[in-house]
Amino acid sequence: MTFYEIEFPLGNLDSEAVEAALEERGSCSITFVDRGDEPILEPKPGEVRLWGDTLVRALFEASAGAESDGALASIHALAARFGSHITDNARVRSVENRAWERVWLTDWKSMRFGRRLWVCPTAADAPDDPDAVVVRLDPGLAFGTGTHPTTALCLQILDSLPLSGRTLIDYGCGSGILAIAALKMGAARAVAVDLDPQALLATRENAIRNAVSEFIETQGVPARLEPAGCVVANILAGPLIELAPLLTRACAPGGDLLLSGLLKTQAYAVKAAYTNDFDRIKVIERDDWCCIHARRAG
Repeated sequence: MTFYEIEFPLGNLDSEAVEAALEERGSCSITFVDRGDEPILEPKPGEVRLWGDTLVRALFEASAGAESDGALASIHALAARFGSHITDNARVRSVENRAWERVWLTDWKSMRFGRRLWVCPTAADAPDDPDAVVVRLDPGLAFGTGTHPTTALCLQILDSLPLSGRTLIDYGCGSGILAIAALKMGAARAVAVDLDPQALLATRENAIRNAVSEFIETQGVPARLEPAGCVVANILAGPLIELAPLLTRACAPGGDLLLSGLLKTQAYAVKAAYTNDFDRIKVIERDDWCCIHARRAG
C-alpha cells in the first residue's frame, strides 16, 4: 500500500472545517504541526489548542498509478472551498508505508539509572553488570522509556528508596516503566493508573514481559486507591495541583511521593499544593525539567 501527503498552511482557516473537508476527501490521517517554535503547555483532556502559525498535513491512500491525479483533485477541491492560497502553497510528497510509531525505537539503547537499575529494549543484550536490576520494555503506543528527563529522574530516585515490601502507586503509568521498576527492585505490589486504555494495555504486557504481572494491578480513572508506601505521578503540573488531595490521601504516613513531568519554572506552584501534608520536600533538576521528592508527615 502506498500513500501521499498533502501539506499547506492553515492560516486563518477554521481547523474543524478544514479537518471535515479533508475527511470528506478520504484522508486517513490529519495532523496539525507547529511551523515556528511556539510551545503549548498542558492542554486539558479533549481540548485542542493550535499555534499562531500552523501547518496542516493530510495523509491519503494512493490508488495504483493515480497518486498525482488524486492529490491534484484534492488540492483543487480544497481551494474551491477555502481559497486559492491552498493551491499556491500546497506541497505533495510520497510517504513510505512503515510502522511509524515504532521507527523512533531503532536508536533506543539500554540505559542505567542510579546504581543498579537498567531499562533495556526487549531485544537488547543484558548489561555486563552482575548487580543489575533489568527492566525489559516495549512501550507500544504509551509514553515512558526513560529517555525523557522526567522519567529518568523518577527512576533515579526510585533506585535510592527502600522499596522492599512496600506498595507503589504509579499514577499516569504510561508504559508501566515506574511500577515495573519498583517491583523489580523489591516492592511487594504496584497499582498502575492511567486514563488511556493503550497505557494500561502496554503496562500489562510489559509486566508479563518482566515476570511481575501477578504483583501489579491496573486501573482506569477514577481509581480506587488504598494508602501506599510510595506514590509516583509523572504527568503535568496542572493535573498534579488538581490531584493534590487524591495523591496526598494515596500516600501513607511516612511514605514517599514523587511528582514529575515538570518544568523547573513550575516546581514552586506544585510544591505549594503539597506543603501542608509533606515535609522534607526536595526538587531534583535535570536540564529544564525537575522532579519533586517529598516525605509524608507522620
